[in-house]
Amino acid sequence: MAAADIIHTVKVRVRYADTDQMGVANNAMYFTWFEVGRTEYLRKTGMTYRSLEEQGFMLPVRETRVKYLKPALYDDVLDIDTKLDTQKGVRLRFCYTVSRGDDVLATGLTEHVFTDNELRPIRPPKEMSDLNYYIAKHYVTSQAEDEEVLS
Repeated sequence: MAAADIIHTVKVRVRYADTDQMGVANNAMYFTWFEVGRTEYLRKTGMTYRSLEEQGFMLPVRETRVKYLKPALYDDVLDIDTKLDTQKGVRLRFCYTVSRGDDVLATGLTEHVFTDNELRPIRPPKEMSDLNYYIAKHYVTSQAEDEEVLS
């Protein structure tokens, strides 16, 4: 199985603090949900941002996009689907789908660059030079964890 075939889903609940007076989630929350999806996707491979940073690697966002289709509302439980789209040299692109049941609320992407602590682009860690291979080899599925709703 290639990493491009792996879609990791995280459930998040729209908190009251995430919404405006009409109970609609603030547009900026989608970027937070993308980060939650990406972080948990990487965690399922045994990789964390903390371990990358301890090795001297950072993954700042280079580009981000979101297409809003329908609003997320207070107390909705959302599925954040995340997948690794491409890896070219020092760049990684993740794609996201935010949905409520069968309704797709938004789609988006983030592109990241491997850098050192001073934000200079550097080659990824050796074991991650082919992240598709790394993820396909290390991705762990656990049904129980996937059902947990994060707030």
